[in-house]
Formats: sequence, C-alpha cells, structure tokens
Amino acid sequence: MEFKDRHTGLIVFGVLEILLGCLCALMVPLMIWGQVMSAQATGGAPNLRMAIPGALVYALLAVAFVWLGIGSMRFRRWARALLLILSWSWLGMGVIAIGFLLVLSPKMMGSLPPGAKTVALVVAAVIWTLIFIVVPGVLVVFYQSKHVKATCEAHDPVARWTDECPLPVLAVAVWLGFGAASMLAMAIASNAVLPFFGVLLSGLWGTAACLLLSVLWVCLAWAWYRLKPAAWWITLAILLALSLSSIVTFTQVDVMEMYRLMGYPPEQMALMEQYSFLTGQTMIWWSAGFMLLMIGYIIWVKRFFHRAV
Repeated sequence: MEFKDRHTGLIVFGVLEILLGCLCALMVPLMIWGQVMSAQATGGAPNLRMAIPGALVYALLAVAFVWLGIGSMRFRRWARALLLILSWSWLGMGVIAIGFLLVLSPKMMGSLPPGAKTVALVVAAVIWTLIFIVVPGVLVVFYQSKHVKATCEAHDPVARWTDECPLPVLAVAVWLGFGAASMLAMAIASNAVLPFFGVLLSGLWGTAACLLLSVLWVCLAWAWYRLKPAAWWITLAILLALSLSSIVTFTQVDVMEMYRLMGYPPEQMALMEQYSFLTGQTMIWWSAGFMLLMIGYIIWVKRFFHRAV
C-alpha cells in the first residue's frame, strides 16, 4: 500500500508530547502548593494528603507523555496505539469537563457582577476548549491517520504487544490499570472513603475495599487484554453495582459527611457548604452520567470479543 511517510510529523509530535510531559511534571509541586494556599485562605492547616490523587495523576501523565513521545520519535507501533488511547480518553474527559463548566461555573461565580461573570466564563471556556478539546483532538486526528499507521508499520515491522488486542479493548485494559492505581491513592489520600449501598466505608473496611478493588481491576485489565469473555461480564456487573451503590448511598447520606470522613478541615467544609451544587443530588447525577457513558462503551466493545472467539 502506498502511503505518505509521516516520520517528520511523528518526530515533531513526539517532541511536543515530551514538552507536555514536562508541564505535567511541573503540576505535581503545584498541587501541593494549591493545598497550602487553600489552607491559608480558610485559616486551617494544610492537608497534604489531599494533594496525593492529583499529584499521582500528573506524575503518571508526565511519565506517559515522555515515554510515548520518545516512542513516537522512534516510530514505534505501540506508541501510536497508546497515544490514540490517551488522546481519545483525554478528549472524552474534555467533553465532560466542558459540560461541567457550562452547568456549574455560573453557580460558582454567582457573587461576581454580570459583566465580570460573562468575561470569566468566556475566558474559562476558551482555555478549557484549548486544553481539553483542541489539543487531544489534534493528537487523535494525527495518530488516527492511515499514513501515520503505515509509517509506524514500515519503520517498526516487528509485531508489538499492542497488536495482540483490538485498540478499543486495550483502552479498557488501560483504564482498569489506572483505576487500580487510583484505588491505592484513594486509600492513602482520602481515608479510603467509599459509598456502599447506603453507608460510607472508611478506615479499615474502606482500605480493605480499596485494596480488593485495586487487585480486581488489575486482574480484569489482564483478562481484557487476553480477550476473556468472563472479564466483560464481570466488569459490566461491577460497574452496575457501583452505580447502584452510589445512587443508594447519596440519597441517604449527606455528601458533607463524606468530605468529613475524607479528612477535609472544618474551614474548608464550611466554604464548600456555601455552594448549593455540592449536594448528594449533584453527586448522583454526575456519577450516574459518567457510569452510563462507561457502561455504554463497555456494551459497544463487546463486539470485539465475538470477533476474537
């Protein structure tokens, strides 16, 4: 098949991805600084544990972007596959983030004058669109190109581990692996607080649940990569159970109780209580919406298991 060699583009994009990795690395200390500034604003003591989840995400992204950027510059097939997964995931989260901005930002800026509120919303919308839509969208368009795919295959003719699994299925395996790391971070940073069918688990029980879910996500990630049909059914069942658990819990438990168990200082909780959208009802709608998207994707991906049989 004739194709246009995109090796120059792969190098350029690889350099840009390394720069993105460096920016993500800079965000790690900024997360800690943010907790310190938040504590100063509320007059309480900084709770640095709260910075762990965000710092972990940015640290993982820093490593991923640098590693994948180098892979792109070396025209590796696995780098293109993983960059597509990362870019599509980034774009999907970007759409959700924009929805969050449009719905909740006006309420968060309620104290501002109308003119200032409009300017702030426009500036925020432009910045968020660039970060969450434009940048990942450009990455998707480039790495989705058949010419980029053919260039990587020509420069890297050896079959790689990413070739053994359909890309949409591999994406779920990657998400499950990230979920495993998130469960461990939650156990450390937020006292392992988890909703469980009307109650909030925390402490020893919450930690045990986080560890169990972390191990389960790792096992399911491997099973998805190996295209085991049982992994599909188990994942769907767990997602449905987690969705139902969140709905049942936040219809009975005050969301502020969750923040208290997570270790938020009283000063910060008092500030959060001023926002009417930080309620259990909001938590239910956002959790349900996110889970519906995940479950819909899981159902769509099932077709690849049929092809593999």
